[in-house]
Amino acid sequence: MAAADEALSKAGLHFDELNKIRVLEPEVQQQTVQLRDECKTFVDKIDGFQKIVGGFIIMMDRLANEVEKEKMKAIGSRNLLKSIAKQRQAQQQQLHALIAEKKMQVERYRMQYAALQKEEDEQIDCIDQFILQK
Repeated sequence: MAAADEALSKAGLHFDELNKIRVLEPEVQQQTVQLRDECKTFVDKIDGFQKIVGGFIIMMDRLANEVEKEKMKAIGSRNLLKSIAKQRQAQQQQLHALIAEKKMQVERYRMQYAALQKEEDEQIDCIDQFILQK
């Protein structure tokens, strides 16, 4: 039987543990099965990794969208603050102009009061002189 096994081996045919004829040597067949199993495990791990990465990408996309929304809100708020600051500055300038105008008006009233008081004093002096002359 050993001679028959040798002749079959030279022809590239081998018997496995179940005495079935195989084209591959049993050791090569075993290595092939082991490689197939390792490849299947590797492919399963790659699939799991792709699912994890896919979930991560989806999560990052959502986060990027939220960041973009918050960024737009921040830009809007900053623009609003700039607008309010400009309005406040314009209002402050208007109030300064109004204060200057009111100061000028007070000074005019003060001068007018002084002039009227001088006139009153002159009239009182005239009345007093008129009374004394009588």
